[in-house]
Amino acid sequence: MEHTHTAINKKLLLFILILGCFLSTLNQTLLNVALSNFMEAFDVTATTVQWLSTGFMLVNGVLIPVTAFLMKRFSTRQLFISAMLFLLAGTVLCAAAVNFPLLMAGRMIQAAGAAIIMPLMMSIVMFIFPLEKRGSAMGLIGFAMIFAPAIAPTLAGFVVEYSSWRWLFIGLAPLVAIVILLAFKYLVNVSETQKAKLDYVSVILSTIGFGAILYGFSTAGNKGWGDGIVLLSLFIGTVVLVAFSMKQIKSADPLLNLTVFTYKMFTMTSIINILVTMMMYADMILLPIYLQTGRGFTAFEAGLLLLPGAIVNAFLSPVTGKLYDRLGAKPLFIIGLLFVIPSMWAVTDLASDPSFFYLMIRTIILRIGLSFITMPLNTAGLNALPKVLTNHGSAVNNTVRQIAGAIGTAVVMTIFTARSSAYSTELGEAPANLSSVLGASDAYYFMMILAVIALGLTLFLPQRKTAAKAENA
Repeated sequence: MEHTHTAINKKLLLFILILGCFLSTLNQTLLNVALSNFMEAFDVTATTVQWLSTGFMLVNGVLIPVTAFLMKRFSTRQLFISAMLFLLAGTVLCAAAVNFPLLMAGRMIQAAGAAIIMPLMMSIVMFIFPLEKRGSAMGLIGFAMIFAPAIAPTLAGFVVEYSSWRWLFIGLAPLVAIVILLAFKYLVNVSETQKAKLDYVSVILSTIGFGAILYGFSTAGNKGWGDGIVLLSLFIGTVVLVAFSMKQIKSADPLLNLTVFTYKMFTMTSIINILVTMMMYADMILLPIYLQTGRGFTAFEAGLLLLPGAIVNAFLSPVTGKLYDRLGAKPLFIIGLLFVIPSMWAVTDLASDPSFFYLMIRTIILRIGLSFITMPLNTAGLNALPKVLTNHGSAVNNTVRQIAGAIGTAVVMTIFTARSSAYSTELGEAPANLSSVLGASDAYYFMMILAVIALGLTLFLPQRKTAAKAENA
């Protein structure tokens, strides 16, 4: 089946996948600048409303480990269309939500769809493109994967400023419906299905383990790291994940094949991926908070500040994909991190009231750096694996990314909250927003340290020829 269609349909297939990826990634970060509107509309606290973002990542983190099994058991068409139908159903429920629990339920259904899209898409690219063209194909996917969250604040800011928050969902629904129709008409299957058995014990262990870890980190920001529930969640999560890992290592047909970590390039890129994702997600939440609470910008103005960086990112992602095919991963990571580190340092003194233009230029520099890292990172890790491990590598990759996003957000928000309240006590009569500005500066110091560590690790990456040997395995 694979051979009859790929020559004709590669571009069309990639186009449909990119559209689906764009909408699911856009949806993931669309609500970040609208959280204060939801607090007002449903009369909930900041901690409760944060679950619209954290809960989305939690469901993703729990479901992604199962995608390797789903990709084995179901066809490309079945999985992609099912994922988009989940996204559509969740979006419609969110648009019609009359209370916060309904909005949250819709968000969870959306997340179930989004969890399948990303690993499915990366696996498809690995199946249909030869080694020397994967960077370019992943670069096009990177356009959707990085451009969507970067443009989301501007789009959401405009909508909540001039209309109702419901339009964030009403506008998304017909676009998702169009992708579903296109998929029904044009999407072909690229790999054979197998009658695989689902290991229910592993699914339960994976859900409890990843769920408890994510819950622990997500609630630490509010309850504090010494809280009994936080410590218990992290302890249970760690113990259950160790049991899950042991079961996978011993199993003849594991739910998540952890032998992917025996490939040095995959392991190294996974660690760098954790650090980069922590920074990326934390910045996407922290910057709008600083702009709106610390500087009094509207949601739309905060979004506009991020837009030029998004556009630069969009144009650069396919370019860095082609550069990856020519140069390999290591030089691109080094270039990218040499942009990211100064961009984090540039916002460690927010008390000096940097101008709108300064913050815009800083965000452009950050986005240039990320476009050199994000997709080449995924491609380099997956290229290091033999084809038989591609689905598992893709699932591991995306699990790592979701958990890193949740942990990064939680840790940075904890630093921001703790430092803000400490400054508030120290400063006494000073303006209320000054303590949150100083808290944000400290959080960015932490993110700069993460970027420096990532650069150090990059220097130890294997050379390109060594990493590519696995393709012949």
